[in-house]
Amino acid sequence: MDTTSPTAHPAYEGRCLCGQVSYVATGEPVFQFNCHCDDCRKSTGCAYAPIMFFARAAVKVSGNLTYHAMRGGSGHTIARGFCGGCGAQIVGDADMVGSLLSIRAGTLDDPGLYQPKADVFVSQAAAWDAMDPRLPKYDRWPPRRA
Repeated sequence: MDTTSPTAHPAYEGRCLCGQVSYVATGEPVFQFNCHCDDCRKSTGCAYAPIMFFARAAVKVSGNLTYHAMRGGSGHTIARGFCGGCGAQIVGDADMVGSLLSIRAGTLDDPGLYQPKADVFVSQAAAWDAMDPRLPKYDRWPPRRA
């Protein structure tokens, strides 16, 4: 018997470069965006960090992460989880959204599952950062919904 629902959400699975750390996130992301803040740019070594936030309980990480905590571009503390073997950044644990945990979309086994909805902190973007013109742009965070 096929118990797969046609409306079932995919599992978002991924891993680090060496495979010592993996994760499964279930359900739909709460939000997903490209963050162009100075902190994300420097922590990734790229133009931006592609980030997906899930309910904390929906993310199961296997393997050992090493955390580095510091004040992020938002002004709040974020603890980034890295693989101790290869150094790949896997998760972000931001104080300002304590009920959520973020994964770095570049670590997805199927990167096509990442569907960014906005570019945030574009006021801090590098001049050479080529953003998708179809996405809404916000100098900092998008306005809060009612």
